[in-house]
Amino acid sequence: MAVAAVHAGGIADHIHPEPQGFVRRYVFSLDHKIIGIQYIITAFVFFMLAGLLAEAIRTQLLNPGGGFVANGTYNEIYSIHGSTMVWLVTIPLLTGGFGNLVFPIMIGARDVAFPWLNMLSFWIFPVSGLMLFSSFLLGAPTAGWMEYPPVSLQGAAGTSMWCAAIFLVGVSSTMTGINFVVTILKMRAPGMTFTRMPLFVWGQFATAPLLMIATTALAAALAALFIERQFGVPFFDPAKGGSPVMWQHMFWFYSHPAVYIMILPAFGIISEVLPTFARKPIFGYKLIAFSSMSIALLGFMVWAHHMFTSGLAPFLQLPFMILTYVIGVPTGIKIFSWTATLFRGKIHYTTAMLFAIGFIALFTIGGITGIFLAAIPFDLHVHGTYFIVAHLHYVLVGGSLMGIFAGMYYWFPKMSGRLLNETLGKLHFWLFFIGFNLTFLPMHWLGMEGMPREVATYDPQFTFWNRFESFASYLMTFAILIFFFNAIWSIRNGKRAGANPWGARTLEWQIPSPPNYYNFKHVPTVYGLPYDFSTPLPYKGLDEELTDSPPVPAGAH
Repeated sequence: MAVAAVHAGGIADHIHPEPQGFVRRYVFSLDHKIIGIQYIITAFVFFMLAGLLAEAIRTQLLNPGGGFVANGTYNEIYSIHGSTMVWLVTIPLLTGGFGNLVFPIMIGARDVAFPWLNMLSFWIFPVSGLMLFSSFLLGAPTAGWMEYPPVSLQGAAGTSMWCAAIFLVGVSSTMTGINFVVTILKMRAPGMTFTRMPLFVWGQFATAPLLMIATTALAAALAALFIERQFGVPFFDPAKGGSPVMWQHMFWFYSHPAVYIMILPAFGIISEVLPTFARKPIFGYKLIAFSSMSIALLGFMVWAHHMFTSGLAPFLQLPFMILTYVIGVPTGIKIFSWTATLFRGKIHYTTAMLFAIGFIALFTIGGITGIFLAAIPFDLHVHGTYFIVAHLHYVLVGGSLMGIFAGMYYWFPKMSGRLLNETLGKLHFWLFFIGFNLTFLPMHWLGMEGMPREVATYDPQFTFWNRFESFASYLMTFAILIFFFNAIWSIRNGKRAGANPWGARTLEWQIPSPPNYYNFKHVPTVYGLPYDFSTPLPYKGLDEELTDSPPVPAGAH
């Protein structure tokens, strides 16, 4: 990213003064970078809790008759596990976490448009999480993360608390979406045109309208379910004239775009990591950018492919099948562009790069199985089986979570000023990558053989593969423990990173690590593209020894 310093303005132009004292600086902070770190830490706490629930699920499935927990408790566990991973881990990490941490710096802004709203949107998030896990005290929901009526109407009181918790998460997400849209539209540095924005910013720009629009459908559905449970208004109860299928329409009108809320920012992370460590401009910049917007738009048009078994009229099923195939086109454009970026690149196999390459492989598998599921006859055969579980995890773990780990290893120096340990990082990657595939790949054929999902006991013929998957999942857990140890150890003992340890060209790497409170002493003017590696940086970076000396941006005056 070629920039030139603008000597008009300075520290006093910051939208709010630098706070004094620990509480104002690090707890109730208005600084987008601190808020991003708060999101990341809080989401990883919930990730650990959700991981424990996942291992309880796999331990239950070691034996056909279960026995680790009661069957009703098992239903509560998988319901809270799924809800946590979607609403308290993946979405907050990718939008509130990495979005707050780096995208304002990437566009040359000193903060987001509405700092107080940003702080409020964060603090709603942990409160929502506490409410969700408190539902265990009242009897947690038992109908999965989707909470289909009529089962969710019959659940214990904790289901109503689930409604309130997810509703609040939606409020937080909507605030974040509004903040990000205004920030991108109004606060880009001079010269930062849309076709000069880094692709991670494009990912956030495509995601923000989804946060604002799709979440309202979920909020309406949650409010209706809560009102029916508490006051008896028959929205979804067929015995009283309601329609349980209406819940599915409202839920999936949100939840299919929500899949892209969980993956578009991860696409952006991959688009930052690959050119940096391949040492060449990303292939098809505009195609990647505009395909993100087309995915966001098409994401609203395919929700009913989740409902082929719900009694949907055949003449309606066909358009949703075709549109699902169509939405694979912009995704395929991205995969092709990323692969072309690697072609003949001077590749550096850092941990971040390994996770980015692993992302491409695993997400491609998830995308291919998604094409299978778009075919109505095949979907009718495997709907409600472990094939769906496998597909979902290849998209959201092999996709979103791999992107999150790539972002952690890439931007950890921007948070802490230190590097994560690369040896531990590569051990983390290989154990996680192997453990993940050994856990979820066999679920495809278990599903095709008819093993139903969300069951505490199963037919003994499926015993071998369930035990195989459970032991493989323990390997994944061990890999994630290595990551947590690496992060905690590196905060104090990691190698100092310097301003730009990777020799990257985007703006966040042209200021100190961690950044000053005000980001830029002088707002930069941008006059180049974000991935121009044709001119070497005039200081040591990835290709040479790491340095603590401040960078001089290429072509700066």
